[in-house]
Amino acid sequence: MFIVEFTHAIDDKGRVIIPAKLREGLGSTFYVTKGMERCLFVYPEEEYSNMANRLKSLNEISRKEARGLNRLFLSGATDANLDRQGRILLPPNLREYAFLDKDVVIIGVGDRVEIWDKERWDAYSDDENLNYDDLIDKLDGLDF
Repeated sequence: MFIVEFTHAIDDKGRVIIPAKLREGLGSTFYVTKGMERCLFVYPEEEYSNMANRLKSLNEISRKEARGLNRLFLSGATDANLDRQGRILLPPNLREYAFLDKDVVIIGVGDRVEIWDKERWDAYSDDENLNYDDLIDKLDGLDF
């Protein structure tokens, strides 16, 4: 389970350090893809495969939304490996999607890691988006 928050910088070549605390859980090969709220999702290989299979089960051919979700999740994905310094290369298309330029926040969110532009993360996390009471009220009925 990934539970952490770190701030790092992307270098001029588009590489970012993955904190040591996250590396073991991600494994030797993992996947980076477009996430919600314009961040990047980072999944260990097995979890990425599970997500891809769940998307496959959505009966994508007949539902426009399912086709769109499949396209976003799968077409933007890239496999990633750590270099000797514990960095990964984020391709330009993923950096552009998530507005990643210099400072990023890397957070653990249970089954995945997310990479956010620092300014966007600060705005999101300081907003009412992450108010526990409001979120629990909105999720009423989901047995939380």
